[in-house]
Amino acid sequence: MHSKFFLFLVLSGVPLLAQVGATGVPLPEINPPAMGSSNDAPLFPTPAYFRKHFSTPPARVELRPPVRLDDFVVGDRLELSLRSFLDLVMANNTDIEIQRVSMETLQNAIQRAFGTFDPRLVATFQSQRTKTQTGDVLAGAATLSELSQPARFSYSQTLDTGTQFNIGFNATKRSTNNTFANFNPLLNAQFGMDFVQPLLRNRGRYMNRMNITIARSRLRQGEYNLEDQVLRLIVQAENAYWQVVLDRENLQVQEKALAVNEQFLKRNERELELGAISPLDIYQPQARFQQFKIQVSQAQYRLEQSIDALRRQIGADMDPRFRKMPIVLTESVEPPLTTGAIDAENAVEKALRFRQDLKATAQGMDINDLQIKQSSNQLLPDLSLTGSYTSTGRGGIFYDRKDVFTEAGGASHIVKVIPGGFGDAMSQVFGFGYPIYSFGLRLTLPIRDRAASANLADAMVNKRLTALRARSLEQQIRQEVLNAVSQVESSKASVDLAKVQLQLAQQTLDAENKKYELGTNTIFFVLDAQQQLVQAQSQLVQQTVQYRRNLLNLLQRTGELLDERGIAVR
Repeated sequence: MHSKFFLFLVLSGVPLLAQVGATGVPLPEINPPAMGSSNDAPLFPTPAYFRKHFSTPPARVELRPPVRLDDFVVGDRLELSLRSFLDLVMANNTDIEIQRVSMETLQNAIQRAFGTFDPRLVATFQSQRTKTQTGDVLAGAATLSELSQPARFSYSQTLDTGTQFNIGFNATKRSTNNTFANFNPLLNAQFGMDFVQPLLRNRGRYMNRMNITIARSRLRQGEYNLEDQVLRLIVQAENAYWQVVLDRENLQVQEKALAVNEQFLKRNERELELGAISPLDIYQPQARFQQFKIQVSQAQYRLEQSIDALRRQIGADMDPRFRKMPIVLTESVEPPLTTGAIDAENAVEKALRFRQDLKATAQGMDINDLQIKQSSNQLLPDLSLTGSYTSTGRGGIFYDRKDVFTEAGGASHIVKVIPGGFGDAMSQVFGFGYPIYSFGLRLTLPIRDRAASANLADAMVNKRLTALRARSLEQQIRQEVLNAVSQVESSKASVDLAKVQLQLAQQTLDAENKKYELGTNTIFFVLDAQQQLVQAQSQLVQQTVQYRRNLLNLLQRTGELLDERGIAVR
């Protein structure tokens, strides 16, 4: 009766010793994350288990082609607003996909952390035949022949409470030609279990699930880093968009200037035919016309290069149908209307609230706190409660012998044979009539634990470093935001000044044309005024696009870009 009560205690009651965490409050159940088919861990003996463990995983990687490009085809060209362009970037950009796939390793780390609590089943069987020459009449035979066939099944697992337990069943069949053997074959069976329950170090769910908690915290940190990297890639992509707009507008400016110079050259050629100008005066207009043709050619090549870079951002370079398809960007070059000055301090506050890199650094401090607790736990003495229970049984064919030791030294006589088998051994095992059980305490006291002390010191240093990095990053963010605000205000003023410069350049050209028609100046002044007008037009385009880029830079520095563009990172 006592042995049955003990077995019940061991199997059901002992793990409750560690169900309470370090704070004395029961901790909530933590379930592993939902995993995909590539990293799931099916249970034995489900069909999925055998497919997972005995099939060869595919080594070939198939990448999907770019998608949704056909949605923006109008006629024979690809028309893209800024919003549609960014949609294609999120769908097809290879660098963004690399960042997404990299997150799977952090998810796998959580699955790996749960592996500490995975159970193990071990089964062994051995058959051994031995023949031994004997030198003693009590050996039972001149040549002793024995056949031993042990089998063992064991199940072991570590619980999240820290309890380590092992349940095992052993059975052995032994046959011999020993004339003194009463059981032949002899069948022995044992059923037992043992456990080790930490009482100080590694006690409780909180500490034993620490690696899982750290892995989840790193996953959260990885999500912040993912959003930060996607934001940077979106900035690169949008800058590529505005680069195409800039090169397109510059090409239009150069083509208009070329057309004006061509008309002016034709006019000078007619004047030369009429004798109104000297033959020496025609060379300068001809040289200027060729110069503008070179500038148009260079602008065309720059536009082609920027369009090729734009195709890479949306994956159009991977589809033969879209590699040479004309791309039309529908976004206006005119800057959005803004009213009033930007509140720099308000922008800094937004940045400190929204910046994902700052959130990732703060999450790093949470990881440091967990690592400090983990290192402190390793300094505790290792005090464990141990226990074991074993029930034994015996069976087999029993030979009742007579005259085992005769004066003549002959063999014994078998009086009767009592049949028996494995069932007898099993009934004795689970009848718990022959138990072996024990309780104990095991203490491992580190007299001087330098390694654990150094690990705790490293954890403290790492937290201090993370705190310093967070402060440095806050200072950097403040400086970046203030610079970005200043650049936006400067660009706004530069656009206004460029408009004034263009108006004055146009008025200057009109005045020089009238003076030339009246004969009060030379061709040089007209050509110089034309060049100044082209430069003013180009300057306005550059300042306008730069204003757009500076607004983009401000949204990046404040961390509002993804929300502003309606982009959700999954």
